[in-house]
Amino acid sequence: MLTYDIIIIGAGPAGLTSALYACRANKKVLILEAKSYGGQIINASKIENYPGIEEITGFDFATNLYQQVKKLGAEIRYETVLRVDENKKVMTNKGEYLSHAVIIATGAENRKLRIAKEEEFIGKGISYCATCDGNFYKNKIVAVNGGGNTALEDALYLSNIASTVYLIHRRDQFRGEAKYVEELKKKENVEFLLNETIASLNGQERLESITLTNSKRELIIDGLFIAIGQEPKNEIFANVVDLDSHGYIESFDGIHTKTPGIYVAGDTRVKELRQLTTAVGDGSMSATVALKELSEH
Repeated sequence: MLTYDIIIIGAGPAGLTSALYACRANKKVLILEAKSYGGQIINASKIENYPGIEEITGFDFATNLYQQVKKLGAEIRYETVLRVDENKKVMTNKGEYLSHAVIIATGAENRKLRIAKEEEFIGKGISYCATCDGNFYKNKIVAVNGGGNTALEDALYLSNIASTVYLIHRRDQFRGEAKYVEELKKKENVEFLLNETIASLNGQERLESITLTNSKRELIIDGLFIAIGQEPKNEIFANVVDLDSHGYIESFDGIHTKTPGIYVAGDTRVKELRQLTTAVGDGSMSATVALKELSEH
C-alpha cells in the first residue's frame, strides 16, 4: 500500500493550493480527484475579483495552478474516493492509500431542480454551465434559473450569444452583485422573471418549453441553464467528520475536523463566503497547519 505525507481529496483551488504549500515543504503529496482539475472555477468565463489579477478566465487560472503544482512534484490520480478511516487510510475505486494527514477539499456540486425530466434532458436542452454550452445556443432562446452571481454572470454571457435570455428567480430581488444586475438591465434581449420558479420541464426527445409556477406562463425555449447554487457530497466522510444539516463539513476553526489528522478546506466546509479567494486561503491554511502538526509528531 502506497504511503504519503499528505493526501488531498479534490483538485479544485483549495485542494491545489494545499498541494502547493505541502510540495514546497518537500512533502510526498497525493491528490485524488474524481473528475477533472479546477473545480467549479474552471467554468467561469471571467474572474475579475481575484487580488492582483485584473482579469483571467477560470480555465486559465485553474490550469496555471494545476501546472504549478505538478511542476513542484505533486502526484495526481483520477480516482473516486469511497471512504476514509480514522487512521488516514483512503480507499478509492482503484486502490487504497495511507497517509499521515488528509485534507478534504471536495468542494460542492451544482444543485439540481429535482423535478421531472431534469435528468432526462441534461445535454438535451438543460445545462449547468453557460460557458461550456452557451455557444450551442447562438441566436436561440434560453432561460437562466437563479439569483446569485453565477446566474447573473451566465445571463450576461448568454446575452451576447442568444437572441433572448429569460432570467428566472424565486425572489423579488437578486442575491448577486448589483453591478451585474445593472448591466443586465441595459440588455434589450434580457427579461427578468421574478417571484417565479419552474413548475415543469416540457418536451419529448429534448427540452422544448418550461412552465412557471406563479404566472403559469409557458416559455418556449431552446435551452435552460440552471444556476441555483451548489451542494456538497460529503456522506462518505460522515464516519470521520461532523456534517451540518446541509451536508457541509463542520470544523472547529475552519481547518480541523473531529478526527485528528483530517483537515478540511474550501467550499465543502461550513463557511460564510464561498469564493475563489476564500478557497485558496483555506487551502494554504489547512496545509500549513497540517505541516506544523506533522512536524510535532
